[in-house]
Amino acid sequence: MKNKEATTISILGCGWYGLPAGHLLSSLGYRVNGSTRSIHKMERLSGQGIHPYLAEVSQHEINAQDDFFECEVLLVSFPPGVKGGDASEYVQKIRNLIKRILKSPVKEVLFISSISIYGDQNAEVDEDTTPLPETSSGKALLEAENLLKKESDFHTTILRFAGLVGPGRHPGRFLSGKKQVPDGDAPVNLVHLNDCLGITKEIITNKLFGHTFNVCAPDHPSRKDFYTLAAQTGGFTIPEFSGTAGGWKIVKSRKIPSLLQWRYSTGDWLHYLTENSDSFIG
Repeated sequence: MKNKEATTISILGCGWYGLPAGHLLSSLGYRVNGSTRSIHKMERLSGQGIHPYLAEVSQHEINAQDDFFECEVLLVSFPPGVKGGDASEYVQKIRNLIKRILKSPVKEVLFISSISIYGDQNAEVDEDTTPLPETSSGKALLEAENLLKKESDFHTTILRFAGLVGPGRHPGRFLSGKKQVPDGDAPVNLVHLNDCLGITKEIITNKLFGHTFNVCAPDHPSRKDFYTLAAQTGGFTIPEFSGTAGGWKIVKSRKIPSLLQWRYSTGDWLHYLTENSDSFIG
């Protein structure tokens, strides 16, 4: 991409995904602004090549320096809370954010959502499937997606992340030592951080805005097979499963291979767990 130096990207939410995304984009020559709610984290952002800003998004206002929004691309990466009240407040936060975007030069938005918006439909789902969220956070994310997509003054791409694994998120730890874990035969829907970062880069560098993508590895072993092997390879206590599949879904990422020619690093999860256990260290 030409003139990366002239393109500024602001990341609202430099957490487990947002921080390495900022580091990657900075290394490619973009100017990257990143937000944090903690003054103690600002030095960490600077160390990753990110210009740090203190910012707080509430249901009442956006508390951030005006120049944080002086950018061409805004990456929005902060999730709803797990409580119902937090989720309802999230939609108002997005409404406030949209008002702020409309007063800024932002023309392209990348919004991090989740496959939770589909609910468990006991079927394969893809980007064209009608979402049927069951949780308050899933419902809030879907409403946020729709609010952003209906705006015509900027173009939004939605990334619906599957369950996230990677450095510091070893899947063997998720269910370690648990007993009577339900839905052992249900398929997993997961994605590695490395794929999330690579796909983010491709979307921004190729200016693929105005799309919705499922970001999920194409392999879906059973929960029992996956988490048993994850515990074994990671040195964790193996969980014990009971029952077959209750509610489930298989999330297909159909648009990414066709529009990005992207090949997921985890085409075979069980092989990946055996050969790449160090990719979860961090």
